[in-house]
Amino acid sequence: MEKKAQLYEGKAKKVFATEDPSLVIVSYKDDATALDGLKKGTIAGKGVINNKMSNYLCRLLEKHGVPTHFVKELNDRETLVKKVSIVPLEVIVRNISAGSFAKRYGVSEGIVFEEPTIEFSYKNDELHDPLINSSHALALSLATKAEIEKIKEYAFRVNDVLKEYFLSIGVKLVDFKLEFGRLADGTVILADEISPDTCRFWDAETNEKLDKDRFRRDMGGVEDAYNEMMKRVFGN
Repeated sequence: MEKKAQLYEGKAKKVFATEDPSLVIVSYKDDATALDGLKKGTIAGKGVINNKMSNYLCRLLEKHGVPTHFVKELNDRETLVKKVSIVPLEVIVRNISAGSFAKRYGVSEGIVFEEPTIEFSYKNDELHDPLINSSHALALSLATKAEIEKIKEYAFRVNDVLKEYFLSIGVKLVDFKLEFGRLADGTVILADEISPDTCRFWDAETNEKLDKDRFRRDMGGVEDAYNEMMKRVFGN
């Protein structure tokens, strides 16, 4: 599949057109941002890890009935995916208190919830992705009622599948962010990536952070954490 004109460049990825209007190529970068873009840096090898891990997890989720944008891994950094129009909602599922949840509600990190929580934020850089609820999403015409229900159903299924999978490789899935997109016919599918950039991973024994929090919080060992997750998923 030949790479054509660049359609988009985000914080972590570039998207290119192909000769097929229904397919695009996603290219993963090593660039890293945090704190609403205020903190910028590079995590060596991150693009390769996020590309390969996302593709592996998309294939796993497809087997469990979650449709995704994944088509074919082209090389270490590039993947062919279905072209979607992104639903402007960030969908966050949480199993354990951490990050903005702990800060917002004044609780300590590490509280295991009886049931997972779900929250939406409005994907809008100018407004700094404010937290919204389903009614707000409907009022703003970001998604239909049926789409919101489908997104919730898929998000919880993703959580069930990934929580069990990660625990099998000694990792707690603390929380994660998903994005969904619409195909040309309106079908909603899982898009974007699932990686240490978009998930909080803690070692199941030690609670050591194995994700982007090490970059956000200047903890050091960022590349080591990403490489450790790669090793757990794919072996040596």
